[in-house]
Amino acid sequence: MNDADRWRFIQAMFLFNDEEVSSNILWKLANEKGRLSFRTLREYIEKENNRGGRKPLVKIMTDCLMPNHFHFLIKNLRDDGVSRFMHKLGIGYTKYFNEKYNRVGSLFQGPFKAVPVENDLYLQYLLIYINVINPGQLIEPNLEEIGVKDVRKIMAAANDYSWSAHLEYIGKRQSIIIEKDILGDFFPAPEKYEKFAREILLGRQLDLIGRLVLEPSVKLGLTEKKK
Repeated sequence: MNDADRWRFIQAMFLFNDEEVSSNILWKLANEKGRLSFRTLREYIEKENNRGGRKPLVKIMTDCLMPNHFHFLIKNLRDDGVSRFMHKLGIGYTKYFNEKYNRVGSLFQGPFKAVPVENDLYLQYLLIYINVINPGQLIEPNLEEIGVKDVRKIMAAANDYSWSAHLEYIGKRQSIIIEKDILGDFFPAPEKYEKFAREILLGRQLDLIGRLVLEPSVKLGLTEKKK
C-alpha cells in the first residue's frame, strides 16, 4: 500500500530466509528494538552468528517489488528451500499486513509460480527483465508488446526505482539481502551490466525477451476485510 509496507516486505525477505526463523521474528524484533532498520537486522545477524550462524534457504540474486506483485531470481540452497522460503515469507508478511490493515484471510492470489533457469543466457536476460523492464513498464506499460520508445527514459526510471536490485548492479547500493553469485562474474562492473541492459532495450536482442515473459509471481488480493 505504501513505502512502509514495501520496506517491511524487504525486511521479511531477509529474516525469513533462514531455516530456523519463525513467522513471529518481525514482531519480536520490532517489540524489542522499536522501529526496524537494517542496522537492527545486522545486529540480529551478529547475534545469530555467535550462536552458530544463520542457515539461509535460498540465495536471492535479484528482486523487484511492483505495485501488486513481485519477482525474485533465487537459487536453492537447501532441500525444498525455495518452497520453504516462499511459505515463510507469505505467512509472515500476511500476518503483518492483516494486523496493520484490520483484515483477515489470504493476501496473495494463489501459490507462487516458478520457472527454472536452464542456461546462462536466459539467466542474464531474466536479470534485465526483472531489474529494468519491470519498473520500465510503470512508465511504458506496453513496452513488451511494441518495444521501448525511449531507452534513456526507461534506464532513468530503473535508476530511480528503489524497489529492485538494479541499484545493486549499477553500484549505487549494497544490500545485505542480494547475493549476485554467478551474475557477478557475468557483470563484474556496473558499466558492463548497463551496456547489456541498453542493448536489450535498444532491440538488438529483443527476439529473446518473449521467452522471459512471466506471469506475475504473486498478485495481491485485497478483498477480505474484518466486519
